[in-house]
Amino acid sequence: MSFADSTEAPIYAGLVEEQGDVPAEVRRIAEETLREVDRVLDFGAARVPTAAR
Repeated sequence: MSFADSTEAPIYAGLVEEQGDVPAEVRRIAEETLREVDRVLDFGAARVPTAAR
């Protein structure tokens, strides 16, 4: 059960019904972006070995 389903927040539930669950959509897009960045970029080569410092 999401926060929007709660009867304790009828205004929020109404907004979610009208506009969609914006925080959930933002979270989904952020997670998708992080997965894509991990797939595309390799930051392993940017790390300097401890012995070289």
